[in-house]
Amino acid sequence: MTRFAGLSAFPITPATPEGRVIEADLRVILRRIAAGGADTVGLLGSTGTYMFLDRDERRRATAIAVEALADRPVIAGVGALRTDHARALVKDAAAEGAAGLLLAPVSYTPLTEEEVFRHFAAVAEATDTPIVIYNNPSTTNFAFRPELVARLAEAIPSVAAIKLPLPKGDIAADLKSYRDAAPRLTIGYSGDWGCKDGLLAGADAWFSVSAGLFTPRAAALTAAALRGDRAEADRLDADFAPLWEIFKAAGGMRAAYAAANHLGLTEARPPLPILPLDGDLKARLEAAVAGL
Repeated sequence: MTRFAGLSAFPITPATPEGRVIEADLRVILRRIAAGGADTVGLLGSTGTYMFLDRDERRRATAIAVEALADRPVIAGVGALRTDHARALVKDAAAEGAAGLLLAPVSYTPLTEEEVFRHFAAVAEATDTPIVIYNNPSTTNFAFRPELVARLAEAIPSVAAIKLPLPKGDIAADLKSYRDAAPRLTIGYSGDWGCKDGLLAGADAWFSVSAGLFTPRAAALTAAALRGDRAEADRLDADFAPLWEIFKAAGGMRAAYAAANHLGLTEARPPLPILPLDGDLKARLEAAVAGL
């Protein structure tokens, strides 16, 4: 089973205001990621605006990515409000050749642990493609406790990895709690400004928004942290610091769209009602990009 370790780049999904994926722009971004040395690509994550695209466009984006990236594993976001819709999405992604499925318990009504467990079990029945648990409580209002992760890992063989948010406390202790609960899973963090510390503490993966645009630098940072070279990891992380500040102030998705626009990769804007960066934040973002 693919472990999804190392650097996973999470790009935007350029689309028209009507939600039609702009294939040429997506291919440009994906080629940059492949050339930059990412180990996997996390297509249709939160930065990839998966919940803003309909089923047909999500399938189309997955097909484009799998073809464009050749042997680079694609982890496709398959979160949906309804379990039957998520099952349909995983079938689409698997049919198009996705190597992994990024599954978040999306819901308008906060879910219980039993509801989330049954949702994952039902989705897993639809395909044997490996599943990456997407623990993103800031958008789903649901946090995966280590005990639930252990239950999922034990009951569902296709659950292969978990994408964790940065903890409020010590990241090494947080990592240990999930490692002890589910030792066979690949464990990685998102929240780019803290992932260096996660890798240095022993995490397997960095699920990275910045790697969707600045792949070689993110790959170098990942390599340094994974080999335990703290001095080099700190140096490379410091280069990203101005960008991290924009991420924390405006969110990674808004920052990634602004950076992609500034780099001339696409003219696509975030899907409404999300507004693009402007004013001081935009100016700071452009300065941060120039520094990279």
